[in-house]
Amino acid sequence: MDWFSTTTEAVDTAFYVALGISVAMLVLVTILMVVFVAKYRRKRHPHAEQIEGNTPLEIAWTVIPTILALGMFYLGWTGYMFMKDVPKNALQVTATGRMWAWEFQYANGKTSSELYVPQGTPVKVNLHSADVIHSFYLPAYRVKRDVVPGLDTYVWFQPVDTGSYDIFCAEYCGLRHSYMTTKAIVVPKDEFERWLEKDARAAASSRAEAGGEAGAATGLGAGEKLTRVKGCVACHSTDGSRLVGPTFKGIYGSTAAVDSSGQKRNVVVDDEYLRRAILEPNAELVEGYPAVMPKTDINEDEIAAIIEYLKSL
Repeated sequence: MDWFSTTTEAVDTAFYVALGISVAMLVLVTILMVVFVAKYRRKRHPHAEQIEGNTPLEIAWTVIPTILALGMFYLGWTGYMFMKDVPKNALQVTATGRMWAWEFQYANGKTSSELYVPQGTPVKVNLHSADVIHSFYLPAYRVKRDVVPGLDTYVWFQPVDTGSYDIFCAEYCGLRHSYMTTKAIVVPKDEFERWLEKDARAAASSRAEAGGEAGAATGLGAGEKLTRVKGCVACHSTDGSRLVGPTFKGIYGSTAAVDSSGQKRNVVVDDEYLRRAILEPNAELVEGYPAVMPKTDINEDEIAAIIEYLKSL
């Protein structure tokens, strides 16, 4: 039988029990120290006395701390095992960490830069890294797990109250590590289902209309969203300011000085160049910018949508 019902309860119970025991021991030791200082001060006992020991007392101060320590260990262990065992009815979400953004993908293929979850439903977040070591940290639900390239890990939690909760990367992962934040948004179950279905219909509509005038308009909105979901805006600004990578503002049609395998040349930023830059980000480096852009899991429709969006800037 589980002692806990949520991950928050599992962590908080162990924490408060350990804190309570620590405070109690601090108070006990402080009181005894004051009593002994007063009772055995030099004025009252000018000459030292030989103490033979007290067997019951020695047994007590050995056995009681041992029981307390084992009790705290057991409570921590049961909490750990509870957080390791995912409920069978948990909602499956895949979180991909990349420099410097989170991307969340649902079973129907829907992606989002924020983690939308239904209230009262266990959620399993499968963790993957596209580049370096990150750490998925959702403090409101007391879950944190390193996200290591080539190693699949997970966390799970059960949201209780609706609201918006911070998600951080808790492992230093490069220049803009502190910007790698997003939200876990907890909504009622019916609202979550509508949101998920609406997004799926919009994605299908976008694919069906691709290539036409309506498709271009849809691609414009989809492209802007993709730059957030895929983490592009973590390194590329849209207002002309300089970040880790070149700004998106006015990039389409401009001329860029690039270094390709040690050979410098000027290229026109057109559809083909942007496609190469997305699929092979470090093949042609724009002068003055580091080779830190990772390869992105992206398809041709998504590339086309992003390019349409860049044309509008």
